[in-house]
Amino acid sequence: MTRDNIIGLLLIAAVIIGYSIWMAPSEEERLEALRETRRQDSIAAAERARAEALETEVEEEAAPIADTLPESIPDDPATLDSLEFQRLRDRMGYFSGTATGEEGFFFIENEVLRLKINKKGGAIHSAKLKEYNSYDQNPLVLLKEEDHRFTFNFFSGNRNIATENIFFVPYLYGRPAAGRQEASATGEDSLVFSMRAYSDFHTTDNPSYIEFAYTLKGKEYMVDFDVRFKGMREAIAPNTTFLNLDWQAKLLRHEKNRQNEQNNSTVYYKYANDEVSRLRPTRDGSERLTTSVRWISFKQQFFSSALIAREGFANADIMSTTLGEGEDEYLKTMAASINLDYDARADNSYPMQWYLGPNNYRLLTTYDLELERQIPLGWGFFLTSWINRFAVIPIFNFLDGFNLNYGIIILILTVLLKIILLPIAFKTYLSQAKMRLLKPEIEELNKKFPKKEEAMKKQQATMALYKKAGVNPMAGCIPMLLQLPILIALFRFFPSSIELRQEGFLWADDLSAYDSILDLPFSIPFYGDHVSLFTLLMAGSMIIYTHLNSQMMSSSSQMPGMKTMMYFMPVMLLGIFNSFASGLSYYYFLANVITFGQMFLFRRFINEDALHAKIEENKKKPVKKSKWQKRMEELAKQQEAQKKRRKR
Repeated sequence: MTRDNIIGLLLIAAVIIGYSIWMAPSEEERLEALRETRRQDSIAAAERARAEALETEVEEEAAPIADTLPESIPDDPATLDSLEFQRLRDRMGYFSGTATGEEGFFFIENEVLRLKINKKGGAIHSAKLKEYNSYDQNPLVLLKEEDHRFTFNFFSGNRNIATENIFFVPYLYGRPAAGRQEASATGEDSLVFSMRAYSDFHTTDNPSYIEFAYTLKGKEYMVDFDVRFKGMREAIAPNTTFLNLDWQAKLLRHEKNRQNEQNNSTVYYKYANDEVSRLRPTRDGSERLTTSVRWISFKQQFFSSALIAREGFANADIMSTTLGEGEDEYLKTMAASINLDYDARADNSYPMQWYLGPNNYRLLTTYDLELERQIPLGWGFFLTSWINRFAVIPIFNFLDGFNLNYGIIILILTVLLKIILLPIAFKTYLSQAKMRLLKPEIEELNKKFPKKEEAMKKQQATMALYKKAGVNPMAGCIPMLLQLPILIALFRFFPSSIELRQEGFLWADDLSAYDSILDLPFSIPFYGDHVSLFTLLMAGSMIIYTHLNSQMMSSSSQMPGMKTMMYFMPVMLLGIFNSFASGLSYYYFLANVITFGQMFLFRRFINEDALHAKIEENKKKPVKKSKWQKRMEELAKQQEAQKKRRKR
């Protein structure tokens, strides 16, 4: 392929990518498309209902209005004139009695949660976590009032009804909560609260209502949420086979680094009989979940709002849209359009749960719902997740039990990990020491084979020298590869550990966010608008380590540019880690400092003169050939013999 062909392909790719970005729908267009899909489905269902229920509707319209009124509704329909009531019937179907009511809220809370329930709609209007604050030290509101929508959609009297438009009556422990506006549960107590919306067919003998029932325990982030449609055979279209639940939320920002929090926020979900999955967090996306769904979660960096169905949702459409920098208070808009199976001939009950709380691994595992899979512990690679789950987290939680400062806990954790890895580090150092002792002879080979055409001969001579001296050049690489899963595991653990959130150490006021010793009046590309001291210390220690390590390597001329690349790496990480969790930079800095101590300790205990003498002794011994080498030599001899026969 010529250079012109390559340039042409790159230009075509650039045009395609640019066109895709330009033509990508905006947030409003995505939401409108989702609403239009649901509207079209609703219109089709309404047409079917209109044809099947026409005769029944005529009879019901002719019946006296007083016979169809509920006995307990927010406003007394008797105070409405017939024309106004007919207008309500035209707009709200057989829920005309709930179309008007008293505006207001009811507050339910336990020791960790405070929920604001809207009497109009009966759903959670806002959720506040009592034990946490936002980065600006304001109360942490997980779901915010006008930015949260939760409504059921169905047909009644050939009208599309949304529960967000009807008024509910509050109940405490099954009795009307007249004159009360709040209730709470503490200790081992449980609070049972419900909101009911009555249909026009409700009577004492034949109750007909929709109920949202909430059960809070004393100190639980998990809220039991039961939805009941009782006596709805006449109120809801008889051909209804499913109900639509529309859940939308505009997620509030809670962390100092908005970009990092945004990149760690997305929609997670779990199929009833499959593993947890998600939408890609770094881009807008949507997906249709076609089989039974166990739960759907609007996950942020350290907190989640999850709706859990004990019997599974029939199917769902989910979507996540990133908000621009102008929306500094918000991160993303998330939506879930959920379908639930419905039997029009019987009462229907949907046992669910709300999880409104922190992404704490130890807490989430107690629910046995795999909600902990939302925490990015390296689930894609089993070794990484195993190291975090069975080593790092248990040790971290054990140390946390002593009520130590988290900076001290990270120090102790680092020391323990270095002790565990000490044999690997020793073997790596020993291999590097042997390579350093062979450095003069390697340089002689470089002088002997200076030309590029002789690279193969130089390589063969080098490998022969290593083999004769009894040195394995890969002996130092293998231990480093064994440490790599641990480095990746900790890279995942520290930024996602809620225990570090808003915990200070030295100059850092939040180990889960970047530490800034200087806020710049401008932003530097690939670096940012602040200076992180822990990141500077980490990069500086890496440069020192790179220098010490290069002194022990045989010769950089074998791999041109590698030495420069090794020094460039800390500079590159300086930009990457500047906005990362300061706890992570602090850990890497500690690990490098401890490594320096190990290197000086190994140097004192390893007698390099004795090691050099052993290498020289190995050179005098006959080199044992492996079976593979013997086979290759025999094959070469056979080929040489065949050539001679052909010449004859």
